[in-house]
Formats: sequence, structure tokens, C-alpha cells
Amino acid sequence: MTTAGGDGPAQTAYAPPSGKGPIVVLLSGQSGPGQYQAIAGAVAKLGYHAVLLDGKDVLTREQDGRGNLRKAIERAQTSPSAVPGKAAVIGFSRGGGGSLVFAADMPEQVSAVVAYYPATSFVSDASLIAERFQVPVLILAGQRDRYHDCCPIESMRAIERGARERSKEFELVVYPYADHGFNLPGSGNYRGDDEADAWKRTVEMLRRHQLLR
Repeated sequence: MTTAGGDGPAQTAYAPPSGKGPIVVLLSGQSGPGQYQAIAGAVAKLGYHAVLLDGKDVLTREQDGRGNLRKAIERAQTSPSAVPGKAAVIGFSRGGGGSLVFAADMPEQVSAVVAYYPATSFVSDASLIAERFQVPVLILAGQRDRYHDCCPIESMRAIERGARERSKEFELVVYPYADHGFNLPGSGNYRGDDEADAWKRTVEMLRRHQLLR
């Protein structure tokens, strides 16, 4: 665990079993990093240097969210358990929104973005989010998501239309019976089959765009 400071926001790093791997940054939802520690650990076990941040430090009006993400990546790049280079970014809910508006618009530092049920309520026209995409983006969403109206499926469809109109490298996967947090055991909305499929797609995205060395 590294506390917040001039070199970036608070974070927890997870070293890969091999001792060194490419960087994957994970951005938590509104509830904070606690619920996402197991996922960060699973990413590290794949062979990546995983870094878990609080999504509220990235999708925020009180701080420089883009700057916080940039600093976190730069700090990870200096870690002895990280392979220098770009980071892939995985965001959840609020962190998913941050990954779409910031990470997907940082091609010099980010290789790809995976966003689980990303927050979109901060924009009036979600299709415009796609204007920012400069790296491959995968969104994993629940058809029945109505969690505080933060992440409705209609906004994901709008992003999909915007990405298609702009010829962006983008994929939307919708789980027909899933609600918010469908991949989080204990959330009340957990769906094991959907979690497994989403994880498989996440791993495929990483292995395609964040190559293990």
C-alpha cells in the first residue's frame, strides 16, 4: 500500500509471481478499493504488475483526475516488479467512467481499456464519450443495471453508436439478466456465469493489447 503524495494517489500494488510484468491499473467503484482486491490479485497472477486505485481519485471534480491517473502509471513504471511501458486500465462503475474519459484518451501511456458497468451519468449525451477513444475499448454491462441511474444500458448503447460513427476500436458486451456489480461475489447481484464470461473477455483483451513478456 502506498499513500497519496506528490507522486500520485493512494494505491495498492500486486507483484506477479514471475517477479516482473507489464502494468495493469485497476480503478475501483464508488465503494472504494476493498471489493476489487481479489480482482487485482487475479490480474497479478496472470503475470501482470497490478495497481489498484480508488476510482474516486480519477473520476472527480475535486482533484485532477487525469493527472492522478498519469502519476499512478508513471509511479508504476518505476516499480522493480513492473516492465516499463504502457499500462492497460480496467475500471469498475465510477472507475469505469474514469477509464473511458481519461485512460482511453491517453494513448501515450495506455494500451487498452476495459470498463465494467461504467458510470456515465455525468454527461448528457453518452455518445460523445466515444470522441475521446484513442485506444481499444471493451465495455461489459448488465442489461438490467439501474443502480442510482449511474450506468444505464441505454448510455452504453449510445457510446456504442458514437464509437461506430467514429470508427473506433470498440466492443460492447451486454449480459441480458445482469445488474450492477454482477461480477462481485457478495454484491447481491452476483452472477457466476456472467462473471466468468466477463473475466475471460478481460483476459483476452489484456493478452491482445498488453502482451506478457
